[in-house]
Amino acid sequence: MKALVLVDHPENKIQLLEVEKPVPTEGKVLIKLKAAALNRRDQWIREGKYPNIQMNTILGSDGAGIVEEVSAGVSSDLIGNEVIINPNIDWGENPKVQSKAYHILGMPTNGTFAEYVEVEASKIYKKPTYLSWEEAASIPLGGLTAFRAVFTQGQVSAGQNVLISGAGGGVAQFAMLYALAAQANVYVTSGSADKIRTCIDLGTKAGFNYKAEGWQKEALQSSGGFDVVIDSAGGDQLNDFIKMMKPSGRIVFYGATNGTPQKLDMFRMFWNQITLQGSTMGNDQEFEQMVAFINEHKIKPILDSVRPFSEIISAFDAIKNGGTFGKLVVNMKD
Repeated sequence: MKALVLVDHPENKIQLLEVEKPVPTEGKVLIKLKAAALNRRDQWIREGKYPNIQMNTILGSDGAGIVEEVSAGVSSDLIGNEVIINPNIDWGENPKVQSKAYHILGMPTNGTFAEYVEVEASKIYKKPTYLSWEEAASIPLGGLTAFRAVFTQGQVSAGQNVLISGAGGGVAQFAMLYALAAQANVYVTSGSADKIRTCIDLGTKAGFNYKAEGWQKEALQSSGGFDVVIDSAGGDQLNDFIKMMKPSGRIVFYGATNGTPQKLDMFRMFWNQITLQGSTMGNDQEFEQMVAFINEHKIKPILDSVRPFSEIISAFDAIKNGGTFGKLVVNMKD
């Protein structure tokens, strides 16, 4: 089968190669992929900026397809099912935090950038029927990260004011769609006026350009303060968020691309009972809840582009160059 493999090459770190088609081992199924989607994680692995990198791994965490084979002990009724894949592996018994063994499909375990992938039978869920293959494939990693941040950690509910930073990111876009579906008052930040306009067209109340002087004051005046902030960047802007929070507000962050803040306004935090909460991708129960929520509200993921699998390396380059809005997806039709 064709697969995108991480290789130890001085220039071409990812290559489309012919590899052996997997045979499902006990408790697992073989899925013929119809579409797969990229995440920034994939490009970070390509650049060597991810921990515990293992060469000769098939990358990719997001995918959707059809169950083609099952192993002994797995019901043959699954054959032919149209499914999306939960990329969690070994979350562990504590739903509040992942185990030390936890990792994600697509490195070091072979992932979805291939014609076939072998996964645990317990990690497949019926594809939402109203979604295309490309839309369904774009959900798992980003969708689950956002679901945990918005609902488990952020406890977002109807009528609350929610600020989502960096609306150009895939997780942020899922967070926006979820918060809108929950009937919250949603606001976004972005460095792009075009992306802000797109978010407003999708239903957000307003957007703020974080490159503009005084955007923080504008955000506070426009919203009256925020109950929840969902952030991926960290850094010194955490103090901006602290100043915008309503009493007992929650700042949830699922990344720290801007690093740690030079200082933290702890006085304002304790006086206003503000919570600063870290968050990761999500557990298996949350994945099941996410699929149900998406089906209930008929949420459609935002896609930037779809291209054939043979052109997947160009999708990596698009992530590297920036400026995309929505998920980059490949289909397996070629």
